Amino acid sequence: MGLAWLGLPWGVDRDDKLMSDTDARHAYGSMQIMQSGSHVEIDSFIRSTIQKNGMQDAFYVLDLGLLVRLFQEWVQAMPRVKPFYAVKCSPDPALLTTLAALGAGFDCASKAEIAQVLDLGVSTERIVFANPCKIQSHVAYAASVGVNIMTFDSESEVRKVKANHPRGSLLLRIRTDDRGARCPLGVKYGALMNEVENLLLVADHLGVPVAGVSFHIGSGARDAFSFADAVAAAREVFDISARMKLHSSMHILDIGGGFTSGSSLKFLDAAAAVNSALDRYFPPEMGVTVIAEPGRYFAETPSTLATTVIGKRVRGDVKEYWINDGIYGSMNCLLYDHAILKYRPLVCSPAEESRNNNFHGDCGSLHTHNSTVFGPTCDGLDTVLQGASLPDLSIGDWIIFPNMGAYTVAAGSGFNGFSMSTMRTFYVFSVNLQGCSASLGFLKCLAPDLMKGCLPELNMDGNIIESWGINSPAIVVGKFQ
Repeated sequence: MGLAWLGLPWGVDRDDKLMSDTDARHAYGSMQIMQSGSHVEIDSFIRSTIQKNGMQDAFYVLDLGLLVRLFQEWVQAMPRVKPFYAVKCSPDPALLTTLAALGAGFDCASKAEIAQVLDLGVSTERIVFANPCKIQSHVAYAASVGVNIMTFDSESEVRKVKANHPRGSLLLRIRTDDRGARCPLGVKYGALMNEVENLLLVADHLGVPVAGVSFHIGSGARDAFSFADAVAAAREVFDISARMKLHSSMHILDIGGGFTSGSSLKFLDAAAAVNSALDRYFPPEMGVTVIAEPGRYFAETPSTLATTVIGKRVRGDVKEYWINDGIYGSMNCLLYDHAILKYRPLVCSPAEESRNNNFHGDCGSLHTHNSTVFGPTCDGLDTVLQGASLPDLSIGDWIIFPNMGAYTVAAGSGFNGFSMSTMRTFYVFSVNLQGCSASLGFLKCLAPDLMKGCLPELNMDGNIIESWGINSPAIVVGKFQ
């Protein structure tokens, strides 16, 4: 059954056996409804969470309503391209559950990621094993559970699949580069054009079908035309395959990742470049299935990190602070993802009042100082911010980091005993009352009792909800109904 209220051009597979209401509620926990998801509203929720739970440890807030709206934006902008979310970016259970319910596929790179997605009840047809160099035992596991589509870019990988996966079908990953991407990938993965013909011959000789082409121009792409160039290169590979008259024909195009929301390359600009290139090189009459592997686009902006000031020192004109997360935790993105952190102080209060949770007021209007912020470990490398403009903070005050959902928790470590596994995530659902039918439709399916509870707070009633066309949304059968 398709998700008609989202305008999805695809449906959810009949074989999907997605989780029950009880399991869904366990995944989402106690989720609070909010109107807009603005930073003011998020900060208010953070204050309330700190006070209600006596929070002293760092924690995350994940806005699932924003995630739903991002999915709707994807569908509207690129209706031909089905997103297969890159689990590596953030394997948060509620995020994965939401995307599964919306009908997304999943890009998995390991046995553990495949198992996590299968545990959601997602059918194997909605998983692509998109690691061009896989561990042999992981290939065998994929075979045992029926995950058949995999990427490759070398002769040895073809032989690995032949030996361990009798039903394996391959996508040839070619090298395509956005030279300005935040994280270039071409140095490690992707066949060169002069290698394509030999790789297709080897696969054909071994009887391993090559079902299509994949590429990835780089994580956090900055040049929309790089997508167009990559699509053109993929068409060239399709044409080479057709001329070679191989035993299998190509019918899948995987345009990879690189998409972002709210960064230097606007999503709609990237989508326009992709759509134009698809119309030119892969018109609908070719019958090619087009998928993508977005991770950052979905995961980054819905997550906000709240950290506590645990130490302070003043040296000359510089105020130095220690917080309870850092380079070896969420902020590993500074090293591995070349991130530029945004930040804002949450509250300012004297130390004695902070201990009693008597918070008073925002810091935005206060005089700021040249500040350095360190993480909690004993490594001097663990420096989060330098030259930051912050007001005079006290131990017990909080610093907020928005847009922290991509390649943060997923790559954190337990160095010095500061374990990421104990960090809590609190879920909210912003309905965004202007143009929010998708969010509200999903929420009504997910938790109708929560919807009833939030109607007075949002000044809404059942008639208004029905007027948005979400009285009978077509969500996955057996999941949230």
